[in-house]
Amino acid sequence: MSIDIETARRVAHLARIRVDEADLPALAGELSGILTFMEQLNEVDVEGVEPMTSVTPMRLKRRADVVTDGNMQDKVLSNAPDAREGFFAVPKVVE
Repeated sequence: MSIDIETARRVAHLARIRVDEADLPALAGELSGILTFMEQLNEVDVEGVEPMTSVTPMRLKRRADVVTDGNMQDKVLSNAPDAREGFFAVPKVVE
């Protein structure tokens, strides 16, 4: 696929990149090269290849999906700069 200078100008505008008029032919050539490479990737046979999220096999740590009440009020309020009667205390901001 070939990118013309007008398309390169539009892409630069949309990407908010300032490109001098003299540099537009080089940008068009680079964009054309990128699209040519992407077309080559479409020719690769990936039948039977599973998608990967990492190059090393990993499993996320899992926990039981159980609904609880938390029962951590003391732990949570220990992080508060000011806690009163089991709640976060904040300064009055509206009079």
